[in-house]
Amino acid sequence: MIKARLNTFDVTMIVVSLVIGIGIFRTPAMVASATGTPALFFAAWIAGGLITLVGALTFAEIGARFPQPGSYYKVVAESYNSLLAFMLNWANVFIINTASGAGVALIGAEYLTPVILPERARTSSHTLLLALAMVVVLLVLNYIGIKSGARTQNILSLSKIILILALALAGLLSGHSGPEIRQASLEQNHPWWLALGLGFISVFFSYGGYQQTINLGADLKDSSRNLPRAVIFGMLIVIGCYLLINLAYWRVLGLPGMSSARLVAAETARAVFGPAGYRLVSLAIFLSALGFLNAILMQLPRTYLAMAEDRTLPGIFKKINPRTQVQEFGLLFLGAFMLLSLAFLRTFENIVNYVMFLDSLGIAVVASTIFVLRARAGRRAENYRGFRVPGYPVLPALFIFFLLSITINVLMSRPRQALLGSIFLILGFPLYLAMRRLARPVNDTRKTAEGSE
Repeated sequence: MIKARLNTFDVTMIVVSLVIGIGIFRTPAMVASATGTPALFFAAWIAGGLITLVGALTFAEIGARFPQPGSYYKVVAESYNSLLAFMLNWANVFIINTASGAGVALIGAEYLTPVILPERARTSSHTLLLALAMVVVLLVLNYIGIKSGARTQNILSLSKIILILALALAGLLSGHSGPEIRQASLEQNHPWWLALGLGFISVFFSYGGYQQTINLGADLKDSSRNLPRAVIFGMLIVIGCYLLINLAYWRVLGLPGMSSARLVAAETARAVFGPAGYRLVSLAIFLSALGFLNAILMQLPRTYLAMAEDRTLPGIFKKINPRTQVQEFGLLFLGAFMLLSLAFLRTFENIVNYVMFLDSLGIAVVASTIFVLRARAGRRAENYRGFRVPGYPVLPALFIFFLLSITINVLMSRPRQALLGSIFLILGFPLYLAMRRLARPVNDTRKTAEGSE
């Protein structure tokens, strides 16, 4: 039985770290290349922020109406069916989140290595060891207890917010700018609407992650009231940070400079602070990596719990330590998968396109459950007093429409990644049947055997 140990501030900081990972330090360069003009660049970030805020409001109501552990899986299973929930979640739970976490750990280690190690020791093996150490340390802190993981999360999230704001303000107040930099554009071969759509792929990747917070509904005190607050406050902080840092990138580098930068944050810091700026960005990326990893380790095992309760995972995944409130086997399983994933990483850009194809489709399906929950409450004449998304049903419908547009956009512009995503989605069906059989209660197995006799 889960006992609520987290408060609103804890979950707000988890929202911040689930969204602000490594993406904002790299994806602006991809958005700049796709959009080509400052107007379209900022249109993509502003519109993406507004649409994401609508999504946050939608998920705030879903979380308030359905405050269950592993709600991201369970609400689909109960609103539609277990097969759909499993097929949409299995790749995210076992591959994408673990691979993304491993990738973030490796990137964080790459930027910390030059800060703490002498030049002769900056080898790929030492970088890998540092990434492994990051995962192991966070595993230990979360194994101690969910409140220990939350304290770690609060420190990491506040630190990354402060560093992002410091870099943004330094860039905005810097004299390293001019009209020729700010007005420069890139040559585009696409119509404006297609360029904007391509930019949206990376923008929504950067804004994603907040929806996973509903997995902690049972861990949050007075969840029906506080979960909406945490999701909304967290996303407002993220949107504010993103707009400020992108203004700083553009003011210092201009769109051509951003599009050619491998790490746009590092180029901005170098222009503003000189060689010492690289250390600031390295520290910010390292803290962002740690925060993102810790947030995954805190919330993802709750999805294992929901799947085990639905008999799509073995029962051992739902065992909880009553003192620490930790799913010890689930947490260690996740950590082991994350450590193994470090050996099978691909480029960051491919991860973006692969993740967005499955993620946007899955988020759209989960978001659509708001219509099911409302209809069910109406039939039962429930006296619901919790948070309600404004503009229902228009705003949630628009949010779902944009998510499906992103899915189609990736399908058209990145067919290879979309094909791989589709294959993983389809592979969920036989895996679901196998897991159902594996997780079948002992009594059911005995009855089947007796019936055959």
